[in-house]
This record gives sequence, structure tokens and C-alpha cells, in this order.
Amino acid sequence: MTLEQKIGQFFFPAVFINDTEENIQETERLIKEHNIGGLTFFHSRASAATNYESKKKVEHNDNSFEKLKKLIVRFQKCATTPLLMSIDAEWGLAMRVENTPQYPYAISLGALPERYEYLAYEVGKRTGLDLKAAGIHYNLAPLADINNNPNNPVIGYRSFGQDKVKVSSFATEYLRGLNEVGVLGCLKHFPGHGNTSVDSHLGLPILEETLEELMENELIPFIKGIENNVDSIMIGHLAIPALNDGKNISATLSKNVIENLLRKKLGYDGLVISDALNMHSVSKLYETKGELEWEAFNAGNDVLCFPINIAEGIQEILKNASPERIEASYNRLLKCKQKAGILDGNFAPEGVFDFESTSILNRLIADKSTTRIKDNNNSLHLFEAKNNEKLAKLSLYNNTHNIFFKSLSIVLPSPKFDLESGDTVAIEILTEKLKDFDTLLVSLFVPKAKPLNNFDMDATTLAFLGELFSNKKCILYVFGNPYALQVIPNLKSTVGIMHVYQDFREFQESAARQLLRNSKCRGSLPVAINSI
Repeated sequence: MTLEQKIGQFFFPAVFINDTEENIQETERLIKEHNIGGLTFFHSRASAATNYESKKKVEHNDNSFEKLKKLIVRFQKCATTPLLMSIDAEWGLAMRVENTPQYPYAISLGALPERYEYLAYEVGKRTGLDLKAAGIHYNLAPLADINNNPNNPVIGYRSFGQDKVKVSSFATEYLRGLNEVGVLGCLKHFPGHGNTSVDSHLGLPILEETLEELMENELIPFIKGIENNVDSIMIGHLAIPALNDGKNISATLSKNVIENLLRKKLGYDGLVISDALNMHSVSKLYETKGELEWEAFNAGNDVLCFPINIAEGIQEILKNASPERIEASYNRLLKCKQKAGILDGNFAPEGVFDFESTSILNRLIADKSTTRIKDNNNSLHLFEAKNNEKLAKLSLYNNTHNIFFKSLSIVLPSPKFDLESGDTVAIEILTEKLKDFDTLLVSLFVPKAKPLNNFDMDATTLAFLGELFSNKKCILYVFGNPYALQVIPNLKSTVGIMHVYQDFREFQESAARQLLRNSKCRGSLPVAINSI
């Protein structure tokens, strides 16, 4: 290869599974003309994280997985050097592709006791097998971020929690599972995106920690990953003034962060990949096409994820970079391609999904993670109220046909009600219907995993819930992100609170079994909640 062809290997442009034929042909042209090294798959242009302005709706497509497999075969045929296909599949291929296996969020795994860290390994392993079924050999996961800021708009549920030891061990186990089946992994977002309150897709988060503070907390999971030969590390779009002479420079563009801290101080010589270069925290910094790509490479990134100006970026790097630096980055990428086996031609989609094994794994995680937050003989209260015909079940943001209620219906029958929106008239009618019941089993299905707009829980519903807690004996089951507990009013007035981290069938069934048997709960909250 010429130096220019080797530079092309550093570029991993975004590819959208549900895209136009014109755009697909443009990707084929990039592969042929610029010898790019890999691709990063997304569901569609509407699903890309910087689509907040246009608000385009993501359209469901049951054929996305078949389209993905065909695209991978098609793109590989265009490539002189086999492409390293990548995707961000933190909780499984379902993060990007319909009708594929989905695993619990990292925060759900973080609720497991330390001795069940092997379940994180199993999630990594099963995710790796699913990716290989599509022809993908590089997962841009897991997070090594310690989520120690409850107002973090973008990390939250994607982190294993706020305990540095647990985050370190669970992330390492997840990586080990990926590697076990021949899939590369990636720790992100170096040097730690947890203690931020700005979404780096839209702006530049700033970490005020000193190097000493980072070494004692944020960097611990990355250090453990380096000790265990992690395949790659992704640099986050966040500024650490203490590492850049007080300047707010994104880590992605900082030699001090990548070359001095990561390479020299921490001794990492593996592959370094940038976070997506289309994200607004960096994409708007340079007017000249190709300059951002050069600055990211010059700072120490080997692979440029989601670059926009590929032809210009290649020329800028060719003009400015030393041959030695180009060779060093090329060799790191080549080593990863060799490890993944794709240079031997083993890159075709292989295998099929094992949904049964996925379900067994999810059920096991559900059984071990459900968390008893507050219990005053919850089960006894409910059965007594049922026997006195004073018990009603109330489902919020889901109808009465939910799996949780269905699983309880034979042993714990009672009238069922639901409220799927904060309509004031509906709330008035429901209040009247609940008048004769003194005990309520409330299932709250948190609408969104991200904290924006109170997880999409409207103010009228939250106020109604707070009133119920004051006037009724309420036992609350929350299905969703535990940070949602912080926006639920008057929790102290509840009789009992159980936290269930997902709304999967397996989690709802597990919660019902626990209630009926009054069995022990092994889970614990992976983050601190102020309102309890």
C-alpha cells in the first residue's frame, strides 16, 4: 500500500442500513477510491444522534437485519482490503436493528451483586455472536464511564453505575465475552464521560477534575482494561482544562490527553478511535474541510469514526503527518483486523440468532437484579387487601394487559386500571373509580430511559401519583431507569417500593414471581438516589 492508501484505512464513515440506493453507491465509491478501513452502521439517518434539530421520525423496518447482511456482503466485495465492520451495540444488536436480540442496559447489570459479574461476560458473548451473524466483528462498547452525575443527559443508563470497582469488573467481563467469540471491543469514553451534565452530541462537556482525581476514579476502569489488553479505547468529546493548561479543548483533539496521558502515563499501545466526528461538540470547530480529521489524527487517534470529509481529510493527513506516525496507526489497525480474522476472508455473515438463550439470560439477570427499596410486608399488605376486596391494580404508561399484571392475575386477582397519558379528564375519572379501594399495586413503566423532560413522564401524572401515595396504601413497582425515582414525588409516603430495571417480558414475569413468593431480592441500586 502507498501511504495514501494506508491513511484511507483510518477512516470509518457512517453507513445507514435503511438508506437510499444513491447513498449506498456513494459508500461503494468511497471504499473503492479511498481504501477506507471500515464502516460504522446505524439504523437510518433519522436515528443518528445529532438528528435533534430535524426531529425526523425513525421508521420501523422489519427487514433491517436482512438489509444489513446484504449491505455487508456488498461492501466487502468492493474492498481491496477487508473492511472492519463496526457498530455501537451496547445492549445488543437491537440498539440499531429491529427484531434482533436485546439485552439489559448496563445500569441493569450494575444492579447485580459483584459475584454475578459473569452475567456481564455472558451478555458480551451473546452480543458478539449476534454481531457475527450479521458479519460485524467490532462492537463500539462497553462504556467504562462511571456515572457519578445524576443529571448526565447522555450516559446514565448506559453506564454500569457509580462504583468504580464494579464498573471496572463488569466492563472487563463484557469485553472478555466479546473476545471469546472473536469480536473486538472498545472501552469508552476516555478519560470518563460520567461526571458531566452536557450532551456531547450537542455541546462540549467540561470535566473540572484534576489529574490526581481522575486517576483515583474516572480512569480506574480504563486502567483495568489496559491491564487486560483491551482491543481499543474511544476518546470522548469532553474537555479537561487541568490537562490542557486550563483550556477547554476536546479530548478528541488533545495530544495531552491521548499521547501524554493515555499512551505514555497509562502505557496503552492499542487502537485509539475517536468518538463520532459529526457530533456538534467538534464538528463545528473548523471551516476548512479535512482540518478536523487531521487535527483528530494529529492528537493521537488511529481511527476516525463518522468522518464527514474523507477525501479532504486523507489529503490533510498525507500532507502533514510523518510516515512513521502513519505506519504506527496502520499497524495498530492491522493487528485488530488480524485478531478479528477478517484478513483471512472470515467476514461473511454467519450463524443465526438464539432467541431462547437470550431469554434465559435475560430472565437470570432479572431474577438477580430486582431491587427491594422499601418493604413493609408488601406481599402481606396486598393479599390482605385482596381478601377484603380493597385492592386495585394501577398501570401507568402501559395498559392493564401488561405481562406483570397478567402474571399476577390468577393468584392475586383484583380490579385493574390504567393511565397512559396525563390527560386531566382521564385522571379525574380514574380518581373517582379508585375511591373505594384503600390499597393500590402501582406499576410504573417509565416511558424513556433518558432523563430529558422527566423521562417523558408528564407533570400531571406525577402529581396524581404523589396524591395517591398520600391518600392510599401504595406499593410501587418501577420498571425502568432508576434515576426516574428522583422525579417521582412523595415516595416516602409509599408502603413499599420495588425497582425493576427493564420492561422486558422476563423482567415483568420475574417481578411477579418475586411478589407472589415474597422471595429475596439480590439487586441493589447501582447509583445513589436522593429522593429515597
